[in-house]
Amino acid sequence: MITADKLRQFALHIKDAETQAAVLEAARQASTVNTPRRVAHFLGQVFVESAGFTVMEENLNYKNPERLDAVFSAVKGTEDAKALIAKGPQAIANRVYSNRLGNGDEASGDGWRYRGSGYMQLTGRTNYQRIGNKVGLDLVNNPDQVREPAGAARVAFAYWDATGCSALADVGDLEGITQNINGPAMLGLAERRAATLRALDIWPE
Repeated sequence: MITADKLRQFALHIKDAETQAAVLEAARQASTVNTPRRVAHFLGQVFVESAGFTVMEENLNYKNPERLDAVFSAVKGTEDAKALIAKGPQAIANRVYSNRLGNGDEASGDGWRYRGSGYMQLTGRTNYQRIGNKVGLDLVNNPDQVREPAGAARVAFAYWDATGCSALADVGDLEGITQNINGPAMLGLAERRAATLRALDIWPE
């Protein structure tokens, strides 16, 4: 179902389509994503989460203090944001993800260690442990596995299955899928809809 040719057709700027297609197809076969409709909904979400199959980790290289302050409640005003930006992405991650999602405090380094990664932007120590257990990978002690294609693919399909997204795909519940993957904010909903519709053309039922 997932081939390099179809991925290239779907994501024009994809990096190393052969490798990505191989790991995604192998992981898909061990999942509930076993119909063209489910494939299309899965890939529509992944397209947005991975910036068109070009990145495997969250971009925390903020330049605009106002934007950083607006996105994360842990940032206390633009002066605080400026100070964090000056320290770099690692400091930003450790602040904004501290004491959340099973992470320790800012000094623990968990925010950076368990930053958004992989095809589904898995975030937080709790999720790394939970999904790692499902796929048989020690993601808590070796989080970089989520940022490599093979591990990322297994994690993405396991997360999809763990959140019941295939049943939602069957009834075309794009909003429900987006909420399961991105949270209540449902960021990029319009982009996810467009990508899913494009995928449905490439993987017709």
